[in-house]
Amino acid sequence: MTSSMPLSASSVFSSSSFSSSSSPTTHAFAAMKSLSPQELAASAPAVFAEEAAACTGPKYVFISTREIVRALGEAGFAPTLAVQTRSRRGDADREGHALHMLRFQPVVQSLSLSDVLGEIVLINSHDGRSAYQLRAGLYRPVCTNGLLTAIGDFGLVHVSHRGNVVAGVVEAAHRIAGDFARVGEAVEAMRATVLSQAQQLDFAREALALRYPGQGEPPVQPAQWLERRRLADIGDDVWRTFNAVQEHVLRGGVCGRTATGRAMRTRGIGAIRESVRLNTGLWRLALARIGR
Repeated sequence: MTSSMPLSASSVFSSSSFSSSSSPTTHAFAAMKSLSPQELAASAPAVFAEEAAACTGPKYVFISTREIVRALGEAGFAPTLAVQTRSRRGDADREGHALHMLRFQPVVQSLSLSDVLGEIVLINSHDGRSAYQLRAGLYRPVCTNGLLTAIGDFGLVHVSHRGNVVAGVVEAAHRIAGDFARVGEAVEAMRATVLSQAQQLDFAREALALRYPGQGEPPVQPAQWLERRRLADIGDDVWRTFNAVQEHVLRGGVCGRTATGRAMRTRGIGAIRESVRLNTGLWRLALARIGR
């Protein structure tokens, strides 16, 4: 098992980032309550794989994510969201072993933030392309319509498909949950740090470069990503600026123009790996504003 826990090497996850308008398509079920086995199976069928994909090698140790869910449940972590990347049509073997992501909330919360809950984010596949990845996440239920938005996380632990995988995953989950206080400290520092309008525009410009790497003129203007979609995000501090920008990046739907001048709307992010890349980058931008 290898791990990397520095706050500056963070990743950020937003449950709201999985949009039906994205490609590759994902299917998701999100709720505050613990998911039943039936809900998990409907959202991420690869969780219940009975064997590894045929393409895996002889050293690959198959442990179904179902067993990880059971072990984490016994350790006090309840699954609250599951997503899976859909495979190409006709690739039934890949569909049953594809990359999937689950979020778990500790039954007993150790994070002392009024509007944020700590989570464990688990990523895995059964096709040999991904080790178990565990990251610390946060969940902020800010809308009555069930929208899950903008939350940061830190830490990363890889557990390879070798040896006692189940014990390694449970140990990593406990270790990450034990460090939730560090994330809370970062969030409080972001809330206490006010940005000028020019600084907020700089944040949005850097976010645009992250979202559209290698492109010339982005399809939207930085100021559009500073527009707040909800009252809870109105304010000039780093935390609320980060939340507003992250939601625009991940959910899409912002009016813009293509390089040829055609009207368009930005697309939401549906791919798990792309969501990880963007969330990681955005969280680092926010940390830089508080000197971390």
